[in-house]
Amino acid sequence: MHEDRLNKLNKIKALGILPYAGKFDRTHTSREAKALGEQGVREVEAMAKGTTTSDKAVRLCGRLMTLREHGKLIFAQLQDQEGRVQLCWMSGHVPEEQFQFVKLLDMGDFVGCTGELFRTRHGEITLLISECQLLSKSLLPLPEKWHGLQDLEKRYRERYLDLVMNPETRQRFEFRSRLIQKMRAFYHQHGFLELETPVLENISSGAAARPFITHHNALDMNVYLRIAAGELWQKMAIAGGFEKTFEVARVFRNEGIDPSHLQEFTMVEHYAAYWDYQKNMDFTEAMLVHLLTELLGTTKVMIKDPQGNDCEIDFKAPWPRRKFFDLIKEDSGIDAAAAKDADALSKLIKKKKIQIDEMDTLGYGNLVDALYKKVSRPKLVQPTFVIQHPADMKPLARRNDADLKLCDTFQLLVNGWEVVNAYSELVDPLDQRQRLEIQAKAKTEGDEEAMSMNEEFLTAMEHGMPPMSGWGLGIDRLVTLLTHQDNLKDVVLFPLMRPNL
Repeated sequence: MHEDRLNKLNKIKALGILPYAGKFDRTHTSREAKALGEQGVREVEAMAKGTTTSDKAVRLCGRLMTLREHGKLIFAQLQDQEGRVQLCWMSGHVPEEQFQFVKLLDMGDFVGCTGELFRTRHGEITLLISECQLLSKSLLPLPEKWHGLQDLEKRYRERYLDLVMNPETRQRFEFRSRLIQKMRAFYHQHGFLELETPVLENISSGAAARPFITHHNALDMNVYLRIAAGELWQKMAIAGGFEKTFEVARVFRNEGIDPSHLQEFTMVEHYAAYWDYQKNMDFTEAMLVHLLTELLGTTKVMIKDPQGNDCEIDFKAPWPRRKFFDLIKEDSGIDAAAAKDADALSKLIKKKKIQIDEMDTLGYGNLVDALYKKVSRPKLVQPTFVIQHPADMKPLARRNDADLKLCDTFQLLVNGWEVVNAYSELVDPLDQRQRLEIQAKAKTEGDEEAMSMNEEFLTAMEHGMPPMSGWGLGIDRLVTLLTHQDNLKDVVLFPLMRPNL
């Protein structure tokens, strides 16, 4: 097949035709052409040779997806970003040498065509070609047309073929783009300013996660790829005088891969001065209801539940608000709030014969989080706010006024996935130092996801920060849910894969 296409390429060159053009000026996309055709076109019998007039000329370009000959007619399907439209070459309507040239084309080639639209006897809007230009000759065939690209790993590795062969894949990534666009617009409508914060950091901060480490040659030092969308940087910007900020950011965490986790993903974080976590919850409900209504026309979506079965989710507000420790006690029988430290909690977990990986190396915050993820989170399928997490689990969150062991926090859970993580921010520098010291100690004792001490951030806090609430949302997870997928790789255009050796 490759050799046959190379032979055709050589024949095309021998004809003095440039097989890889620099540009093509089109007048219509496939969708625009079909819409134009619906307004009224001539019958094909009325189109004598050379009668296409300049005011009726339509110029289309794209990739040939089918190509079939019927005597003096050659039909093809031309595909562009907006869809497909039929092409027709008619012997006698174009010079014979051009009619024969079409036989050197293959499925997968890019062409630019000029002609007049007509309706076939079967009612299909078609471009009757008067001129065709080869734009790019393909040397490898597309996947088999009837089955598309079905192999899942191949779809991830060769996403360009997945996009060509599977319209639903293109639609999924178009949806993702529109979602981010609508989200940005919602922020701007509510007075938020979009910022850009560093990807490389001296100190890994903003989340409990294991970072990627790289070496900065000019400074001769190791730096970290960010594990959050600029949490500490945005807070420092708030201290500097901005009151509402957000960032859409690529984030990197050197952790395991599963359907709901990737090492590289997209997050949105925002921070609003003078808000608390309650106001932030209200904002979250308003934003997501707005996005779904704008994009889907409904708050109801069909998703795949943790078992892979279809399940209807309704995002209509308000959503339930459940306390973190209440859920754990209800689902495991363990009163985790009564455990004074990690050792005491570990004994309770072992007594219930609940298995948690590397349990003896985790500090209290990460251990109680692991317990929650084991016994409660998978059961939260409908949109649910989980609120008031333990202070040891949220080292950057403000303590609850009524119970200092808790923080003013919330997470939005959908289908057992954490979609949003948010809280009233800690702005007390003395409390923040104490909690970072606890985190640093846990890190030295083997907890690789614990946070490091950050003196630069503490200095900024000591200069004064207003009360505020912050928020982080995983774009990949939200798009996965809303597009009826069950793996984050299905909504990441080019996911990281092992080398195909």
